Amino acid sequence: MTRRAPFIVVEGLDRSGKSTQASILCDHLTSLGLPVELFKFPDRRTAIGKMIDSYLRSESDLDDRAIHLLFSANRWELASTISSHLEKGTTIIADRYAFSGIAFSARKGLSYKWCQAPDVGLPAPDLTMFLDIEPDIAQARGGYGTERYEQEEVQRDVRQVFERIEKEMTHAGARWVKIDAGRTQKEVSQDVWVHVQSILDSVHHPVGTLWEEPQEGTLGSIVKV
Repeated sequence: MTRRAPFIVVEGLDRSGKSTQASILCDHLTSLGLPVELFKFPDRRTAIGKMIDSYLRSESDLDDRAIHLLFSANRWELASTISSHLEKGTTIIADRYAFSGIAFSARKGLSYKWCQAPDVGLPAPDLTMFLDIEPDIAQARGGYGTERYEQEEVQRDVRQVFERIEKEMTHAGARWVKIDAGRTQKEVSQDVWVHVQSILDSVHHPVGTLWEEPQEGTLGSIVKV
């Protein structure tokens, strides 16, 4: 039987290097002959994703609850594909996931539990790596400020919500690690690989689900709020 592959999520503030590190990791796994797929959320190629892209570029305005639900729907569009790939032995790397959805929307003042609710039942990652960086350092990186949320005050508030998510996920038994993203690209990549390497051959349980009570024989990530 094909061994189930790991689901790896790369999270972090804007300009923390998420996309770069996710791509480097994808290329490294490919070089080792391992099947891997990289997903970027939001996926701006879908019909829903195009609406989100317009909003993020400040080309359109939407109610805070409406845009939150669109982000969640964008993840659900690919949920079954992610689970299928994992079961067939293809490692999945996600550049952002449901945790970003909660962090950015809760920062606006929406209820934390309300923000979490639409993503209950999504495939649960086996490893989440949060690339932590001081917002002022991220601001100094190229391209900062081109999208709606790339403001230092917003990023500081989002970082605080991520800290709450980290505590709750860790308390629930999920594997969540914080990586200092203020270092060189090579140093961060080496740190990322240490954590990924430790789980490549250690995922034996079926794909879990986010914030649902796990069924017998599964390992879901449960967060009680």
